[in-house]
Amino acid sequence: MPDISIRPLREADLAEAGRIVPLAFGTFLGHPPPAPEEAAEASATTPDTDYVRTRWLADPSAAFVAELDGALVGSVFAVHWGSVGFFGPLTVHPNYWDQSIGQRLLRPVMERFASWGVTHAGLFTFAQSPKHLHLYQRFDFWPRFLTAIMSKPVAATDPVSGWSRFSALPASEQEACLATCRALTGAIYPGLDVALDIRAVQMQHLGDTVLLWDDDGSQLVGFAVCHFGPGTEAGHGKCYVKFGAIHPGPNAPREFERLLRACETLAAAEGLISLEAGVNLGRHEAYRALLARGWRADFQGVAMHRPNEPGYHHPGVYVIDDWR
Repeated sequence: MPDISIRPLREADLAEAGRIVPLAFGTFLGHPPPAPEEAAEASATTPDTDYVRTRWLADPSAAFVAELDGALVGSVFAVHWGSVGFFGPLTVHPNYWDQSIGQRLLRPVMERFASWGVTHAGLFTFAQSPKHLHLYQRFDFWPRFLTAIMSKPVAATDPVSGWSRFSALPASEQEACLATCRALTGAIYPGLDVALDIRAVQMQHLGDTVLLWDDDGSQLVGFAVCHFGPGTEAGHGKCYVKFGAIHPGPNAPREFERLLRACETLAAAEGLISLEAGVNLGRHEAYRALLARGWRADFQGVAMHRPNEPGYHHPGVYVIDDWR
């Protein structure tokens, strides 16, 4: 076994980690590696989609790399959503596959989850890969429902009232809004809190967060954290809804449809051409609502959970996310 060391990811590692992520996924999916000149050009420009710099900037304490003889050979990023944690992408350079590097990278992630007091942890992986499932089962993650990664072209939509942008709030009101968002997600699953991502989008200029209000504009009934454009988790011309949620209750189906229209209105206002979002199929009403508005699945993976229970992925929950 090679002498691998695991350490926190540093800013100087970002370019190499960003190069390995698409190489590892592309190799697994059977795509040819980029030519040397293409790789050099890509490393010198802003990547179309970026899971590396954005997640490191959001929480540098939750990113780790594997190093061999001074060379970076893999990385992993953990995400803290209050009582919920997930990790990804976890990637290892193809030249070093099957050498237990993934297991080594996961150990500090499990320690981070414990320090955060996470009560439910998960990940998104390839449903068709016994190798991936076996790795994560070693850490007591178990496959449950599929997660569909869906998209639709941006189209004209009926006007939707009662929504605003987080970026339009005065700075003095933003913390109070984050507390309101925290209360909303806490009603879905105790302790669930995506303030980290709302702040990251705002501070890194990755997109915006849609705030959906009730009929008289006094109560927040939903929100959606959206990335758009190159250098984000969306990519060129896309609006990626990384997380969206509606307060549970009898009006949730109607409000979820309003939230989807508000996201499409935002995408149109930004001149984007497509929307992307993930939904766990355990939340089948949310999945059917996306289908009804013209969303279609592009690919799917499986959500693995620790402990082996649904968390907030069950009927009656109107949430968009995919744990990638």
